[in-house]
This record gives sequence, structure tokens and C-alpha cells, in this order.
Amino acid sequence: MYKNDNTRIQPIFFSCTIEEETGRFMKPGKVVLVLARRYSGWKAIIIENTDDGTSDWPYSYDLVAGTDRYPREVTASTGKEKTAKRSKIKSFVKVHNYGHLLPTRYSVNVPLDKTVVNKEVFWDPALKRKARREAKVKSEERHKTGKNKWFSQKLRF
Repeated sequence: MYKNDNTRIQPIFFSCTIEEETGRFMKPGKVVLVLARRYSGWKAIIIENTDDGTSDWPYSYDLVAGTDRYPREVTASTGKEKTAKRSKIKSFVKVHNYGHLLPTRYSVNVPLDKTVVNKEVFWDPALKRKARREAKVKSEERHKTGKNKWFSQKLRF
């Protein structure tokens, strides 16, 4: 927008901050796509978010849990043992920078235990395995009940 004061045209600048205009959309339960590193292109769910950095991670970040290996296709003629084997899911738990996540319009309500899946699990490998196991159990539960089938399918580009 410009202002004309008979001598020359001067631009008018508005002072506003981004936080005032946009609401918080990176909330727990939001489905995101991971854009960077090993799990790029995979779907994940935000477990915990931090807008201000900490001493460990000096940037705004999210703790996400996602599916590393999606379940395979099962047909009607598949036996029980093969169905159980093909329905297994491998999960991951990571801390990602906001810039490395693409939020979607979808939200999923996954009741993960916050005492098991939190930021402190990254300092102890045994706790990290326990957190991944918790995410795996909840993901397999949702897959078996048939809720949000699109979340347990591979993303096709």
C-alpha cells in the first residue's frame, strides 16, 4: 500500500507479528508429514510440542510418533498366522524441528501414555525402546479396529 504526499510515493508499512495473525496449529494429535532425514515422507502424530526451545534443543520442536513400516495387504484367503504376521507395524519416536514437519488437516486421538513417551526417553536406549513399543501397540490396536485406515497405509506420491 502506498501513500501519495504530492512529492513522491512512499510505502506504508504495517507493524504486526506473525503470532497475532496465526493460531497454534501444531497441537498434540495433529497428523504431520515428516519432510527431512530418515523418515522423510512418512506420516506421524504430534505427541508433545514446544514453541520455545530448550537447552537441549534450542529451536521450536515437536515430539512425534509415527509408523516406520506399514502393515501389508491381507486378503480373505489369508490364514490367521499369516494375517497376524502381515498386520505388524514398526513405529518410531523422534523429536523434529517445526520446519521439518508438514501439518495436515487431520487429527487422530491416540491415547499414548505420557509417562512412557516423552522427551526424556532419548537419553536412555531402554526407555526409547519402551516408548517405541508403546507407539507400536497403540498403532496396531487402531489398525485392527479399522479406525483411520488411511493412517496405516503407505503414502503414495
